[in-house]
Amino acid sequence: MNRAALFDVDGTLVDTNHLHVVCWWEALRQAGHDVATHDIHRAVGLPGEDLLARLLGEGRDPARDEVLSAAHATLYATYFDRLPALDSAAELLRELDRRGRRVVLVTSAKDHELEALRQALDADDAITATASSDDVSEGKPAPEPVRHALSLAGAPARGSVFVGDTVWDMLAGTRAGVTCVGLLCGGIPRADLEEAGARAVYRDPADLLAHLDTSPFADTP
Repeated sequence: MNRAALFDVDGTLVDTNHLHVVCWWEALRQAGHDVATHDIHRAVGLPGEDLLARLLGEGRDPARDEVLSAAHATLYATYFDRLPALDSAAELLRELDRRGRRVVLVTSAKDHELEALRQALDADDAITATASSDDVSEGKPAPEPVRHALSLAGAPARGSVFVGDTVWDMLAGTRAGVTCVGLLCGGIPRADLEEAGARAVYRDPADLLAHLDTSPFADTP
């Protein structure tokens, strides 16, 4: 039976969450919206349309969503050549691949952003497949992205593990029936990740790698 190791990317493997916060803040500011960075941080990890609905409310003009998302994308693209992978992120993926896991990236990023993230990771040799927001009709916290990733891995939910850094990751993984592991490197508190379904929480990829033999990756059949 195939077993999948599913990973969110932004804030989980690559240190980009606060870059997204700044870029969304500036895009919103340019459009006349005053939104606190704390609120933006809590929304990072959602698809753009859902993020804007959460920040601006359902009473916003949805016709402006595309303009705001394009502004964010333009600002964020200025960092593409220097996105920083988190410590031991590539080593973690390679070790799981060595142990027979099918590694799939599950991200709310668009395909062009995912390409930059993969370049930052530099671990394509360990990655079986990728699932971006362009591949599904509904993003996290819906289970569809995780279920799609499982299909790419040819693996059932039972025995598979999803690693992420946001509440949205934990909710999506739980709803898809996989075991969830949370990382603190995205800036979300441990209690929030656990409440959303994380079975275990680690500081960052290096911490998870150091404790792999006692983590849910070792527990799953």
